[in-house]
Amino acid sequence: MDGKQLQEQYKEHISDYSSWDQKAHANDWMLFVKNVSPRLSIDETALSNGELYTIVTNKEAKGRKGAIVAMIKGTVAENIISVLKKIPERLRKRVREVTMDMAANMQLAIKRCFVNAHRVIDRFHVQKLAYDAVQEVRIKYRWEAIDAENEDIATAKKNKTAYHPEVLANGDTLKQLLARSRYLLFKHPSKWTRNQELRAELLFQRYPKLKNAYNIAQKLGDIFRGCKSKEQAFKRLAIWYNQVEACGIDSFRTVARSIQSHYLYILNFFINRATNAAAESFNAKIKAFRATSRGVRDIKFFLFRLSKIYA
Repeated sequence: MDGKQLQEQYKEHISDYSSWDQKAHANDWMLFVKNVSPRLSIDETALSNGELYTIVTNKEAKGRKGAIVAMIKGTVAENIISVLKKIPERLRKRVREVTMDMAANMQLAIKRCFVNAHRVIDRFHVQKLAYDAVQEVRIKYRWEAIDAENEDIATAKKNKTAYHPEVLANGDTLKQLLARSRYLLFKHPSKWTRNQELRAELLFQRYPKLKNAYNIAQKLGDIFRGCKSKEQAFKRLAIWYNQVEACGIDSFRTVARSIQSHYLYILNFFINRATNAAAESFNAKIKAFRATSRGVRDIKFFLFRLSKIYA
């Protein structure tokens, strides 16, 4: 059977694509008012050639039928607002919670369209900023180790001697230690393997500043894991902020300023401990669907098929 011909038959004759009520504007936006619930998520994803779409999903659908509330081409706040305002006001006022990342355009859209909703910045986006700050310190040391090794090799050549790099107790050179420590710095110490424990011990002995950065990132995670209320989290976050100010690591000061700018919405996590995991999971489903289709050639038809499954 000719797969391409079958797809054409499905598109033109078997499916109701030709009479689809969203067809005229699907490339720019799709809206499914019946899927609006009190708990929503908003995020963006790329469909084809880096073309971004903003997706509003119904968290109560749990990634199944009824999940898509809206898909809007691009990430411009005014475009998102104009589409979401097509939802009747009585339904928009029923929305109580919207999870999102730190993007200003998303926050503005939710503020304008869902006036009664708590805006909740996803905790994992906040923690990722801290982990990125740790990795920046590690990468800086790695470049220094590479430069030092290159200089030692050049010196050995000049002196016509063999170059032998320092080998640490676990068999790594210094350059390898810094490269192979990447993943352990994302994990809590309780989840390290025995080899990672040894690597971390060697790493932190050599680079106490990196150990300090790792501990600060872990303390931020402890706030999200351990605090039970906004008030408790606010106090712990203030203490954490003071530790960042004292640590002298520029990348962490940038993280602290970002958290300070968004702390009201970050603390809303502690109302219901809501995250944007549903939106991230739905994005993964779209990417998997795109992969089974071997890419997106006809965006409008792809969106039609997506709406049939998830809207």
